[in-house]
Amino acid sequence: MTKSMTKRKIYITEFDKARLNELISVAEEFGGHDRKDLQSLAGELAQAEVVSPRDVPPDVVTMNSKVILCDIDTREKMTYVLVFPKDADIDKGNISILAPVGTAILGYAMGDIIEWPVPAGIRRIRIEKIIYQPEAAGDFHL
Repeated sequence: MTKSMTKRKIYITEFDKARLNELISVAEEFGGHDRKDLQSLAGELAQAEVVSPRDVPPDVVTMNSKVILCDIDTREKMTYVLVFPKDADIDKGNISILAPVGTAILGYAMGDIIEWPVPAGIRRIRIEKIIYQPEAAGDFHL
């Protein structure tokens, strides 16, 4: 099932939304007004439904979730933890929310296919599995 990037329902906690909006504001203060990554994230947050951490569906990618993604075209599998930029470390599998794939997977659920344009055409990935989601695990402080 392919979902449009502009029509999916994004669930986010008030805590994460506040932290992500602050991240955008600080970056813009320091000259990031025309950064596409910040604009993409702001667009995602604008359509997000704020819910209690206990009301986040357990199969949805949230901040600090660990997920297995599969590239539809190459069949390559990747395991990432979706993190804030300060914690990003691709060698450890920690991908920033500001990376295109990071922004793209926020709010998607297991089994969803995400498509977005890249210079070589269209990139398509499927969320294979959510190994860990803080809200589902009761880790509401992350």
